[in-house]
Amino acid sequence: MVEAQHPSVSGPADGLDEPRLIEDAGAGMRIGRIAAPVLRDLGLRLVRVKISATAGTTVQIMAERPDGSMSIDDCERASAALSPVFDVEDIMTQAYRLELSSPGIDRPLVRQSDFARAVGGEARIEMATAVDGRKRFRGVIEAVADGPDGPAVRLLVTADDQSESRVDLPIRNMGEARLVLTEDLIRAALRREKAALKEARRPAGPRGAAAARPAKHKTNSNRKAAARGAALELNEPHEGDSNGR
Repeated sequence: MVEAQHPSVSGPADGLDEPRLIEDAGAGMRIGRIAAPVLRDLGLRLVRVKISATAGTTVQIMAERPDGSMSIDDCERASAALSPVFDVEDIMTQAYRLELSSPGIDRPLVRQSDFARAVGGEARIEMATAVDGRKRFRGVIEAVADGPDGPAVRLLVTADDQSESRVDLPIRNMGEARLVLTEDLIRAALRREKAALKEARRPAGPRGAAAARPAKHKTNSNRKAAARGAALELNEPHEGDSNGR
């Protein structure tokens, strides 16, 4: 297996059309198929849809630019574009709150390019189908390459006795994958944030266009809060169908 090269895998339109190899199930899949083309028109791509019972019912749409960034302005634009579409499509039978967010630091990995960017990082992976008799893996992503079952991730796994082994995991056979929040991951995210802030403070272009505000991550008092990334939650709940369900 050959280690993925950087920049990572991209599809047409600078990665906007790169497919998710790990998709949501049930209602999340249906909502995602409605949301994806709307986000694409904004230069964004869908990462994940999560439906939870937090504060009633919350529909969380996780999105990003193809380079993995997502600003507060992007969240605001996405919420404004998705809200009327979701109302027309009647995505839920009960009132719900719509939340737009970035993937965060300990992000889900859903595309081949996500894994390629994460080479060297630690990940938790749960397989939909067992590999060597097990479904749950945690280890360092060493490489990403095409295999007999499509794109696969080579994971370096360290056992309790500190022995090491390597396993190749087909991405399409994964049920869920996400980065593990480590000190190294936090430091790397802070470096990217610092670079983004520096870029945002540069003088405006010829037309005076302001740079989009980068998402800020809280760091000192609660480092795990950094994993949440940029987020925007609509204050008003969306109604369900015409019968108020």
